[in-house]
Amino acid sequence: MEFIGQLCLILITTTLVSHGAKRIGIPGVVGQLLVGILLGAGGLKLLQSTEMIHEFSELGVIFLMFLAGVESDLALLRKYAKPAFLVAILGIILPIILGTAGTMAFAFSFKVALFSGMILAATSVSISVEVLKELRALQTKEGATILGASVVDDILVVVLFSLSLPYFQEGGTLSIPLPLLFFEQVLYFGFIFFTIRWLAPKVIAISQKLFVTGSIVIASLVLCLGMAFLADLVGLSSVIGAFFAGIAIGQTTAKEQVFKNVEIVGYSLFIPVFFVSIGLTISFQQLASQGLFIIVLLVLALVSKLAGGFIGSRLVGFSTNSSLMIGSGMISRGEMALIILQLGDKAKIVPHELFGPMVIVIIVSTLLSPFFLKYFTKKVYSA
Repeated sequence: MEFIGQLCLILITTTLVSHGAKRIGIPGVVGQLLVGILLGAGGLKLLQSTEMIHEFSELGVIFLMFLAGVESDLALLRKYAKPAFLVAILGIILPIILGTAGTMAFAFSFKVALFSGMILAATSVSISVEVLKELRALQTKEGATILGASVVDDILVVVLFSLSLPYFQEGGTLSIPLPLLFFEQVLYFGFIFFTIRWLAPKVIAISQKLFVTGSIVIASLVLCLGMAFLADLVGLSSVIGAFFAGIAIGQTTAKEQVFKNVEIVGYSLFIPVFFVSIGLTISFQQLASQGLFIIVLLVLALVSKLAGGFIGSRLVGFSTNSSLMIGSGMISRGEMALIILQLGDKAKIVPHELFGPMVIVIIVSTLLSPFFLKYFTKKVYSA
């Protein structure tokens, strides 16, 4: 029964703090992270990372990635494919290079530094979307490019992480031969294509004929959890299975119904536990001695994404201000970076000395992103 009390505490505090955060213009996810820090080892010590919290957070990240996949607009990606791919690719390459170099400068190993760069390569466009809606710039060519680039970025970072996960593992040993592992993963990506084109529509069509309450949502969740399980089975991250399951469902007629229902389940129970669990192990005493490291990582996080978006946009003919607007729209790390960080911690890739500073960098970059985007959007579309 102890976990039930902990769950009540998490849900009450995250709801209230998220509400307060949004009222003052701060993303709700930041409030949930702060709840974990304040209630965990760095604050009141009312919560600790138990097995039940871990299991709920695992489901939380799977639901989060599934919803991200459902929301992905592949038609928009095709329309602005060229600028989106350039922005996304440069926005991945530059953070990996700069993040790796910056982390190695503070005496971390190359393996840890490279993973640090991969975390900085992740982006989250949800906050940028809210800002663009507020400024009525979502349907502009810059807004569409930001959205398209975020889809490419999400897919490439998740795939890159999943494919490289076996090689980052402690000791660098694999339980099965590398060629066989690679073959299994290729087959899995073939299964993803099969799921998107044929299996998901068939599953939805069958579920619509069942006399069972919520049959469509149940079928979608089975597909999500099944693909997550299979991904883990072939040495990939479970989040990649959930993400592509979401993309598959997003191409069916049940997209809105599934998203609405899974969003309620995910955000009312599992996803808050995921974000709180990230902050539980962070200690302010440790962070106080890493101020310079945090500042360097933060500067690299901001500059690398801004530069990647700017260069990619300029190469396809956008103006200087439009390119800066697109680059600023890619700055926010948000949930995607937190997911990669948490999975790396679970796989024992991320040392404790890097985990706390990286959470702070993700939070601060997420908070600064709207200010950059508002400034450059107004320079392009001044009232």
